Amino acid sequence: MSAAPQTVMSNENLWEMDRAHTLHPWTHFGSFQKTGSLVVARGEGCHLWDEGGRKYLDAVGGMWCTNVGLGRREMAQAMAEQAEKLAYANYFVDMTNGPAARLAARLAELAPGDLNRVFFTTGGSTAVDTAVRMVSYYHHARGNPGKSGIVAREGSYHGSTYLTQSVGKRAGDRVEEFRYKEDGIWHLTCPNPYRRPAHQTEAQFCDDLVAEFEALIARVGADRIGGFIAEPIQASGGIIIPPEGYLRRMWQVCQRHDILFIADEVVTAFGRIGHWFASLAEFGVQPDMITTAKGLTSGYVPLGALIFSDRIWEAMAEGGQRWFTSGLTYSGHPVSCAVALKNIEIMEREDLLAHATRIGAYFNDRLQTLEALPLVGNVRGRGLMLCVESVADKGTKALLPDEANESKRISDVAEAMGLLVRPIGHLNVMSPPLIITEAQVDFIVETLGRAIAQVTDDLVREGFRLG
Repeated sequence: MSAAPQTVMSNENLWEMDRAHTLHPWTHFGSFQKTGSLVVARGEGCHLWDEGGRKYLDAVGGMWCTNVGLGRREMAQAMAEQAEKLAYANYFVDMTNGPAARLAARLAELAPGDLNRVFFTTGGSTAVDTAVRMVSYYHHARGNPGKSGIVAREGSYHGSTYLTQSVGKRAGDRVEEFRYKEDGIWHLTCPNPYRRPAHQTEAQFCDDLVAEFEALIARVGADRIGGFIAEPIQASGGIIIPPEGYLRRMWQVCQRHDILFIADEVVTAFGRIGHWFASLAEFGVQPDMITTAKGLTSGYVPLGALIFSDRIWEAMAEGGQRWFTSGLTYSGHPVSCAVALKNIEIMEREDLLAHATRIGAYFNDRLQTLEALPLVGNVRGRGLMLCVESVADKGTKALLPDEANESKRISDVAEAMGLLVRPIGHLNVMSPPLIITEAQVDFIVETLGRAIAQVTDDLVREGFRLG
């Protein structure tokens, strides 16, 4: 019996089907109903093509994740070979599979210190969700059931489950239509040096941030706070690189008060800033847990992981009678784990960590030239995490009103020029694949500069004041 012929859909057909039937993550209903979605058909390396055949340089890297680039045949072959051999197997309680076992051992080898235990999840949100719940489990197992609270930071993003969106606190994620967990979660000041008080040096700002944490512990009680969670660099919160020494000092506070330090490395791990994991290598912090996803498989298939210390395992397992009653149908998925192993192999073979460090420095230097533009207040980044912040006034750092919508307008103009950047608030964010070249960096900077200049002219014509 012959296979039924596939219906060839035009770009317009697919656009309309999507608009009529899909709720996308972070949908803005008005603009979606009006303009719909960009229908992507193909990807290769750092580039995407839409269904109409137009080519774009994807400076966003999908969603911070296409680290080894798209269209790699050996990644596809790893999927196919594993799916043919073992497409799925139960991973609960006392069953495993070869790729999952090998990947767990590999992650333990790559992770710093005694982070030798791995809990596989479906992505970053579920990894962080598990980490936050494990904080409570660990302290309860040690006889401190009340030590379950979590401290996070303003402007942080830790996922989109009910629990992780409550722990994170990025302004654009909080809407009145949803409810969020509030008890047992506290938030500290965002460690953004660009937005520090005008009278403070960066060192003084850092002192105040650490003192704020100590004051919170004194007020709430260390017996109620079980964990502190931090992205080494706040990603969706605006590429926030904290003051020198901040993370290590916050970790030292955690050490003094028996508070677990969770490093949310969903974005920063797997080469994004030139390391397998950034916490110890870049910031001198030995976390108790690391959450990861995204670059773990370079976005080819969904997979996340919570990597945690032997000390936590031993406390939870003491006596051998407890059950860890949490898991996901797709935990330890053999196809996903096989892809992650191939991804790590490619990154090692092509020395992509070193390349990300070199090309990231070049990208940062080139991008700094955009600070000469009247709309640009700050350019910042590390490795291949970079952004441009727009302001109405460079001196006061005042922002444009929301209705100016300048970052989305910049991204729209750039898209028309063949460049994809991500608008977040008043920022345009970039996190390209680690394989990006200097010529491609030049294209990004030159195209983004032209887009910013065009939007600046439009804003002035519309009456917005730029000081």
